[in-house]
Amino acid sequence: MKYYILFGPPGAGKGTQAGALAQKYNLCHLSTGALLRAEIAAGTSLGKQAKELIDKGNLVGDDVVEGMLESRFAQASGIEGFLLDGFPRTISQAEDLDRMLAKTSDKVEKVISIMIPDAMVAERIAHRAAIEGRADDASEETIKNRIATYHAKTEPLIEFYKAQGKYEEADGRGTIEEVHDAISAIMDK
Repeated sequence: MKYYILFGPPGAGKGTQAGALAQKYNLCHLSTGALLRAEIAAGTSLGKQAKELIDKGNLVGDDVVEGMLESRFAQASGIEGFLLDGFPRTISQAEDLDRMLAKTSDKVEKVISIMIPDAMVAERIAHRAAIEGRADDASEETIKNRIATYHAKTEPLIEFYKAQGKYEEADGRGTIEEVHDAISAIMDK
């Protein structure tokens, strides 16, 4: 199995790009946000815990997210691999992912970061909240907290994956097609 990580700040376009990339490369797109929202919609105890954290702009516990992902990895069939969107978000999660994949002699192939400036992050998150009715993205305070959390906890992953020679960047300010082409060029290397 091949494992790719689609990385970048909230609102960078990871979800928008992931569907087309998953189809093009026969990958299973795993969005931790979508997995968690499904748990919330189902009203599970996990969903209730996650909702409280997400509503405040905080991250959900590693053990919960990692358990969901490991379960999905074990169910793989008829695909070339996985495209992770929204995981890992911290160095600890990246180290856990490496250990998880090592159990099956797998590894992360590439980490592709869609880069956009903070002002665009705020604009896109607010726009997405209005269109999709995503209450977890609706307030200005939550948006500011998500940006700050990204810089403090997730951005250090850039150096983590650069040190492994797996990190690549794509400019996320272009059209959907331009960004798709840039990411595809990285994946085709």
